[in-house]
Amino acid sequence: MSVPVTLLGLLERQPSHGYELKREYDAYFGRGKPLPFGQVYATLSRLVRDNKVEPGEVEPGDGPDRKRYAITDSGKAEVEAWLDEPVDAEPYLQTVLFAKVVLSIMLGRPPSRYLDAQRAAHLQRMRELGELRRKGSVVDALLADHAMFHLEADIRWMDVTEARLGSLTDLVNQ
Repeated sequence: MSVPVTLLGLLERQPSHGYELKREYDAYFGRGKPLPFGQVYATLSRLVRDNKVEPGEVEPGDGPDRKRYAITDSGKAEVEAWLDEPVDAEPYLQTVLFAKVVLSIMLGRPPSRYLDAQRAAHLQRMRELGELRRKGSVVDALLADHAMFHLEADIRWMDVTEARLGSLTDLVNQ
């Protein structure tokens, strides 16, 4: 997730204070990992420095004075370019799952034990996500679906890998 361009996108909708940006980011993109306030303001400072955002006048409020930030034309161009750029389908061919299976073989440990434990963890997480999908908002449901599809793909990979453990073990132990 690119925090700077996401904040730019939120600012393209409307100028906002830092605390408003954090609230919106957390509501839509921060599930399980809220954005720290320090990161919001550090990112806004860099965006101001790079002429992607301009701060407004200091406004009084309940607490410290605050600035409303607005996106610049340069910031809008960055959001547009980011939206137009496809996300890599799978940038890395070697995943952590693969590395753990191969290392377990290299170290003489049973990879099926690791795969079984990992499969159980994935299934537990899928149950949690299913509950979130049933009880949550549309945003929660879409995010849960996305995560579940990735977990399902991992489980299919674990099944295929388990079926090929003999061949993989022979290759690794050559």
